[in-house]
Amino acid sequence: MRKIETPRLIASIAILLGCAGSTHAEFGIPGYELVHTVPLETTLATPDLREPLQVWSEMFDSAKHQIVLGQFYVASQPGAAFEQVIARLAAAGARGVKIRFLMEEKGKFASDMPTIERLKQIPNLEFRYLDYSKLTGNGIIHAKYMVVDASTAYVGSQNFDWRSFAHIHETGLRITDAAVVGQLQNIFEQDWHAQELIAQDKQVAKLNQSVVSTDDRQTSFLLASPNAFNPPGVGDSETELPKLLAAAKSEIRIQLLDYAPLSYGPNHTRPYYPVIDNAIRAALARGVKVKLMVSNWNTEQPAIAYLKSLALLPGMEIRIVTLPQASTGFIPFARVIHSKTMSIDGQLAWIGTSNWSGGYLDMSRNLEIVLRNEKMAQRIADLHQQTWDSAYAQPIDVMKAYPKPVKGKE
Repeated sequence: MRKIETPRLIASIAILLGCAGSTHAEFGIPGYELVHTVPLETTLATPDLREPLQVWSEMFDSAKHQIVLGQFYVASQPGAAFEQVIARLAAAGARGVKIRFLMEEKGKFASDMPTIERLKQIPNLEFRYLDYSKLTGNGIIHAKYMVVDASTAYVGSQNFDWRSFAHIHETGLRITDAAVVGQLQNIFEQDWHAQELIAQDKQVAKLNQSVVSTDDRQTSFLLASPNAFNPPGVGDSETELPKLLAAAKSEIRIQLLDYAPLSYGPNHTRPYYPVIDNAIRAALARGVKVKLMVSNWNTEQPAIAYLKSLALLPGMEIRIVTLPQASTGFIPFARVIHSKTMSIDGQLAWIGTSNWSGGYLDMSRNLEIVLRNEKMAQRIADLHQQTWDSAYAQPIDVMKAYPKPVKGKE
């Protein structure tokens, strides 16, 4: 019989009772509101968390002076609820709000070009592409974020994509913490300026020649990658993640799209990238329990071999989540868990934009928020537990030959 975790059960009941009958449920701590997308037609539910459709729309409606967005790609379709978000953004531009939209150039392959053209037609909106590999040699803008009037920001796993608002498990934060909002604005300005320099065939100077240290004793702080192009005061994600894992005492809960100690090299090679994997194995070696939950997209080779290897270690549990297809039929690049979250010892929460493999924390623009707050850490742990206990999550089978996952086409 599975042990009932009483504190979590009580917390879950309190959450449900607290938001019964409410159409405007919110969960947050000072400066941060947790925002979540529950995939349609699943048994998962988060009634105490607002959806990004509401939050993004409110943010655009409140804009008075400027909106900046950094995104990997853009996609919508007629009839999608996400059309409301684009309409609110267009309304902001029409009333004179200055909008700057920076998208990864390689994101064109995943984008809906008619939607990009519609964005370009919004009054007062300037749209630019940035090839981030021109800065790091092999990286992308993978961060998904926005800042409104330099006072409110959003960071999360949600792409500027209709599927992220309806058919994908996503988690993000609405942020009013002035220090972090200011840093996010600075990151955007850095990348916007880099695009200008690259367009003029000029070099983009590195901002940091060595790792930027972070005061990780703070109750909240922003991490970003790559370190070389982080503005002053912004910590390095690749350095801090292993440090946080090294400080864990009892339990680490992780939810990701995919995990692999591999990077992306030339000619489709996958060079070894042990940074995160070493930190997790070290935590296990000193007795920390680790519960890693990944999507079924993570079952392709060679990543699945490394997951099976990790699963053999004492204290390690891995579950693979497969969401059912929509009743309307197959939706490319959807019906998957995409959240990037971590809870450590029920005391620290990590909500970010990066996958945990090489190329993300070292070469690409990504953002991670760290909150030393028991309330937020417990809510992230409960969010993890809900999917972990669902029928969609199955323990990894080290003897199974997993089929190649279907992502973009049937």
